[in-house]
Amino acid sequence: MDAPSQGLPEHMTDVPVDTPAGGDGVGVLSEVETEELKSELIKVEDEIATLRQVLAAKEKHAAEIKRKLGLTPFNELKQNFTKGWQDVQASNAYKGASVKVEDLNKTITQSEVYKKTQATLSTAGSKTSSAISSVGSVLSRTLGEIKESPTFKSFEESVGNLKAKVIGNENNAKDGYQSPTATTPTAEEKLPQDSAPF
Repeated sequence: MDAPSQGLPEHMTDVPVDTPAGGDGVGVLSEVETEELKSELIKVEDEIATLRQVLAAKEKHAAEIKRKLGLTPFNELKQNFTKGWQDVQASNAYKGASVKVEDLNKTITQSEVYKKTQATLSTAGSKTSSAISSVGSVLSRTLGEIKESPTFKSFEESVGNLKAKVIGNENNAKDGYQSPTATTPTAEEKLPQDSAPF
């Protein structure tokens, strides 16, 4: 067999191809052949259009069935992933690797280095926990002492006085201090409005 006809059935290897010397295929066919080919082309294009319509209808019907079954694209993807994962787990390569990982895990956890490291980390964790607890209690005690100090009490008293002056109360009204919102100016107290633009 020739290289171009490899893989083709024998009855297809003997199909003649009429190609003019120019190679473009124009002007070689008779009018009858041209009409027959045009007719055949129209039929093939009609069949293609019909097949596309049938395919579209089938795809629409399949989508409707999936919708009724509750199969969404996400669910299908999830099912495909689950099936793929099950296939991987059932494979010999996965089983072999899983056994090797388990053996490696046993070897590591039973080694002296691992046991010493685990003990060291455990001790460090408990010491860190107690240190953090100590820092918290010292900080709490220190803040309590600051709050009870004379300087803090003096500052607290000053802030209280300032608040009373800003907000105003009955004592302030007696001392001559008034809250900005305590009274509204009367018409005589209002400043005259200048109607000039500048």
